[in-house]
Amino acid sequence: MRRLRRTRIIATLGPASQDDETVARLFEAGADVFRVNMSHSTHDMLRERITQIRRLENRFKRPIGILADLQGPKLRVGTFAEGAVMLEKGAHFTFDSDETPGTVARVYLPHPEILRPLEVGHQVLLDDGKIRLRVVSETATSAETVVEVGGKLSNRKGVSLPDTIIPVSAMTEKDRSDLDAALNAGVDWIALSFVQRPDDVAEVKKVARGRALVMAKLEKPQAIERLDEIMEASDALMVARGDLGVEMPLEKVPGIQKRITRLARRLGKPVVVATQMLESMITSPVPTRAEVSDVSTAIFEGADAIMLSAESAAGQYPIEAVTMMNRIAEEVETDVNYQPVLAGQRASPESTGADAIAAAARQIAETIDTHAIVAWTSSGATALRIARERPRTPIIVLTPAIETARRMALVWGTHAIVESDPRNSGDMVNRASRAVQHEDFATVGDRIIVVAGVPFGTPGATNMIRIAYVS
Repeated sequence: MRRLRRTRIIATLGPASQDDETVARLFEAGADVFRVNMSHSTHDMLRERITQIRRLENRFKRPIGILADLQGPKLRVGTFAEGAVMLEKGAHFTFDSDETPGTVARVYLPHPEILRPLEVGHQVLLDDGKIRLRVVSETATSAETVVEVGGKLSNRKGVSLPDTIIPVSAMTEKDRSDLDAALNAGVDWIALSFVQRPDDVAEVKKVARGRALVMAKLEKPQAIERLDEIMEASDALMVARGDLGVEMPLEKVPGIQKRITRLARRLGKPVVVATQMLESMITSPVPTRAEVSDVSTAIFEGADAIMLSAESAAGQYPIEAVTMMNRIAEEVETDVNYQPVLAGQRASPESTGADAIAAAARQIAETIDTHAIVAWTSSGATALRIARERPRTPIIVLTPAIETARRMALVWGTHAIVESDPRNSGDMVNRASRAVQHEDFATVGDRIIVVAGVPFGTPGATNMIRIAYVS
């Protein structure tokens, strides 16, 4: 199951992709990581999914990543006496702590943590940004707004606050319970929704204790304001363009996507571009031209992974959506502009031995045209530093930890194989040689580069690079 592309594909599982054969076909079509959305999953469903994917691993003899996506705090209005109201532009509308069913003039807001930090001038967006209001007066228990963009507002519609820092954790009680269940079930990545500050990420990492890596979903303006700190605290990033496009002007989102992608690459941390990538394929067997261009842009930017949400979870054409994403990635990566664009974005290596060796491995591989860069790694850190360089040469990751191999399924350009630590340098080269032959990356007489740390099995000790012939 060798992929012919470097960019990874994440497919969300759901009602349209729940039986064993469909999930297997998604993997064969190109899915490298499967996402379980905890907004729509119980703990029993999560465990069933993980068992299903691990069976698939055994069937195809390839490590597969699993991403559990926490729901985060879903802010919603209360209910209305008549089920819905029509808010007219210029009208005044109040959010308050009165649980009485709402009217055209007011509604209950069951989130006291929202009412307190709201200030005059702050925007309040309802129903995915379709309705826009602005606060004109506030107290500890109510906020009066004026309607700037009106529309029909019905029971339990969502609330977004682009100007307000909400003084609560990104994790609700449901998220804490879901996090424990996901860690105990053995997921590889945890995606944290509605991150506002680096402390939100630190809270999840404290609970995870290395059992899974933590991906910060960037979907709020407050997160963009503290982007450097959040990226430093996270193991990976996701550009969640859906909510980001609700809480920020839509025209700003493409620039933010590029900024996040380039910063993540500079830090050597995986970055995922998500939301509405092939949205029309929920109901159509082919995407729009604009969607193909959108996916291509993310790949040209060097994103580690591109993600399908409803397209594979609830759409009518889940296999076709993954197949199309795979085809786009393969085509972009063979384009004459692809490698020059990646090279133009390459950052200087950090002043560490591991970064120097990663940069040297890429340079040597491209200078003498080797067939593979083989990285021996326990934690995956060595592979991440090499992937940061975006080499033309395939990156083969040899690791004794199946957990590391599964996490690498999210990382650009890597092909992970579970191998016990080598006994000595000769064994290191011999087993690297066998691995590249077995996986069809090279044949006898081809040159490869082997990167490792001595003593073997010591995390973070990358200190050796060797050119070898496959024998």
